[in-house]
Amino acid sequence: MSCHKILQAKGYRLTPQRVLVIEALHHAGGHISAEEIYKQLHKRCPYSNISTVYRTLELLKKLKLVTETDFGEGRVSYHVAEKGHHHHLVCRTCGKVTNLDESVLYPLRDTLLRDYDFDADLRHLAISGKCDECRKKGEPS
Repeated sequence: MSCHKILQAKGYRLTPQRVLVIEALHHAGGHISAEEIYKQLHKRCPYSNISTVYRTLELLKKLKLVTETDFGEGRVSYHVAEKGHHHHLVCRTCGKVTNLDESVLYPLRDTLLRDYDFDADLRHLAISGKCDECRKKGEPS
């Protein structure tokens, strides 16, 4: 079911601004920031403001229609949940982002459940560290 239909089914209004935020998310090749969404929204609705984007993103997160990933240093991006789960390794030195296969995290999820009785939500995750190039250069963290 599309985001539009889910919002309507749950009794939320489909305002023009919400529709444009959803369109921006769906047309993004991958992750998109709230600021990038706002730029697209503002072109078509000049009277809109960034708080509308953040409120809409919060609603979509609450309904589990989008995921939010914190890439560190204030870089937060959003991704349509129906496009699947994926994870990222983020170099805190150069900012390089590498995709990580979800299966790598299965042992972690199982360990957390078994040893800590904690059912972790590992659907969309960014892990910070140092990439190979920065480690070889001896770049400080």
